[in-house]
Amino acid sequence: MNKKSQILKLAEQKVRTGGYDNFSFRELADEIGIKSSSVHYYFRTKADLAAQLAHEYTDVFLASLQNEKEKQPNNSAIALYITAFKTALEKDNQMCLCGLLGAQSDALPEKVNVEIKRFFELNIQWLQQTYIEEQSMPVASAKVKAMQLLASLEGMMILAKVLNDKTAFDTLNHYL
Repeated sequence: MNKKSQILKLAEQKVRTGGYDNFSFRELADEIGIKSSSVHYYFRTKADLAAQLAHEYTDVFLASLQNEKEKQPNNSAIALYITAFKTALEKDNQMCLCGLLGAQSDALPEKVNVEIKRFFELNIQWLQQTYIEEQSMPVASAKVKAMQLLASLEGMMILAKVLNDKTAFDTLNHYL
């Protein structure tokens, strides 16, 4: 793994466990074993790093969804989507990166907010298209249902963490 990838991976871990303010370039450099100027070589500012982190997180998340959908064509893509959130919480015990940053959006640089918004817009579009394809929903209804599901999943992640109860997703599945 190259230094840039190491920086992004470590920054993601820190953001997903404590938010945007949970890391500094100096901390990242110390933990990786490089100089902080090396972090600045790849990312001019913390906002640049966080924006790229959110951008890549979105791309990887959506690509993994598409991959799962292709590997399991007989399964509901909506069920696969829910499982992706549940797995992230159960396996990593971490929040959705863009959901966590979204809660902090008023205090974040604009370029980070642009990438967070991109995550939510692309996820809503993906879900909307899936509802149209799987349930023959009208476009407007599918978009509302997509937003409801995404909001529910982000909220369930928060509740599962706060209540220390990862079975919350199982409860949600019964009501969708």
